[in-house]
Amino acid sequence: MINVRTDLVLEAREIYKANHKDEGDIDGIEVIEESEKDIKVTTVKVKNEEGSKKIGKPKGNYITIDIPDFTIYDGETMNRVSEVVSEILGRLIKIDTEKTALIVGLGNWQVTPDALGPKVTEKIMVTRHLSAVMPEVIDDSVRPVCSISPGVLGVTGIETVEIIKGVVEKIKPDLVICIDALAARRVQRVNTTIQIGDTGIAPGAGVGNNRKQINEENLGVKVIAIGVPTVVDAITIANDTIDLVVDSLISNSSSGTDFYKMLKSLDKNEKENLIKEVLSSQVSTDMIVTPKDIDLVINSLSKIIANGINMAVQPNMNMEEINKFMG
Repeated sequence: MINVRTDLVLEAREIYKANHKDEGDIDGIEVIEESEKDIKVTTVKVKNEEGSKKIGKPKGNYITIDIPDFTIYDGETMNRVSEVVSEILGRLIKIDTEKTALIVGLGNWQVTPDALGPKVTEKIMVTRHLSAVMPEVIDDSVRPVCSISPGVLGVTGIETVEIIKGVVEKIKPDLVICIDALAARRVQRVNTTIQIGDTGIAPGAGVGNNRKQINEENLGVKVIAIGVPTVVDAITIANDTIDLVVDSLISNSSSGTDFYKMLKSLDKNEKENLIKEVLSSQVSTDMIVTPKDIDLVINSLSKIIANGINMAVQPNMNMEEINKFMG
């Protein structure tokens, strides 16, 4: 199988099942599909080490929200998706209102497809400092929230997890929520999926530059990760295109011809190895692709996720009150 880069647990499960069709359901993996406000939500539970090993993802809960078509152009739909994000986060946030939440925007603000995290932090309702500054306005019903955007190693020269760990040790939050851009296996998933998980995240994973994990083990505090796939590998697009061409040739060829028999006899693994060998020599394996309207998409997605976080971490406030606070 061609080496496929994906940060989405749904895709990792699909890839495993496609390569092990005779196994049926994957042991240690539970999938639950539901609908929230007419928006599809899929929960994948990696329940044990066996399931974790098979799909290459840590044990935990991964919840995927399918964003409806044209959401980024429709404010009403954006609000509905934000409410679903808030609902999902509410299931995972199990701390009292007075506990502190730290929001971390991962990524490089200088590179648009990787700027989702920093864009989200710009829209977070930060309140941790206000109890001392505005005690007459901020009461116990408002959760103390702070946010940072630590940048990336190539810009700061500091491992992202080291910056976050230093902040965590200083302010001692009870919850960390990280937002990052991811990579998808399928073009159809790019900018159309929000994945929320409770196992942490590896910064840079979306562009194949894995850094030290940001998780409860390394920080000593619960970590929730929110990600959106904003890029896809060029080599996987080429691979899929060739597959489609072969399938089209098969469907349009006469079944008795030598050409048809040759196409049908192609061994999938041999074909994929050949594709990988040829493409690797002609196309940079580090090349990634993102849609041309990525600026608009990142702005809209950052609003959706920030609003969802704001409502989830401030359960005693509604969207109107939060917007009034944000000015």
